[in-house]
Amino acid sequence: MITEPSAEQLVDKADSLFTVIILASKRARHLNENGPKLLENYRSEKLVSRSLEEIEKDKITYEKRMEAPE
Repeated sequence: MITEPSAEQLVDKADSLFTVIILASKRARHLNENGPKLLENYRSEKLVSRSLEEIEKDKITYEKRMEAPE
C-alpha cells in the first residue's frame, strides 16, 4: 500500500512517527463514520490517505497532554 503523502514525510507535523500514525488512524475511523471532510479536494479515495492529506495541510493537529505528578 503506497500512500501519498507517506507518514514518514509528515513526521515534522508531530513529535514522532507513532503520533502521526495514531492521528491518521483515528481520523480515518472518523471519516469512515461519515465525519465531515476537511479538504475540498483529495488526491486519494482511501481514508487513511485522506487523513494523511489533512495532516499535511494542517487540518488535523493534536495537543500533547502532560500528566499531573502524583
